[in-house]
Amino acid sequence: MKLQPDKFDVQSISAYGPGWVALDNEKITSSIIISSQGERLDWPCNGFADLTAAHFEQIATLDGELVIFGSGARIRFPQPLWLRPLMARRIGVETMDTQAACRTYNILAGEGRHVVAALLLEGSG
Repeated sequence: MKLQPDKFDVQSISAYGPGWVALDNEKITSSIIISSQGERLDWPCNGFADLTAAHFEQIATLDGELVIFGSGARIRFPQPLWLRPLMARRIGVETMDTQAACRTYNILAGEGRHVVAALLLEGSG
């Protein structure tokens, strides 16, 4: 699906599909963390089964006001233990499938919120 925002002054997701997203028209095929503040980090996990607390500690370092966790092709919730670094910093977390996370990130980033998207792209290398 192609997304057409009116105009973004922040990093945005311009399109997505199974196993990929496009950031400002660059196709990405591996899991990634992005922030409306411009950060972009590789997220070294190929699937939900690979996730650990360390993956969520990496997200917490960006100090967003809200994290949108895209859990892959379907909704799967992270273990509460994994979320401790975020809870300690009073950072909210919303879980949804990765495609819904892309749409939600764009809306919140476009509103000027400091939002972080952690996008699990399954089957990525």
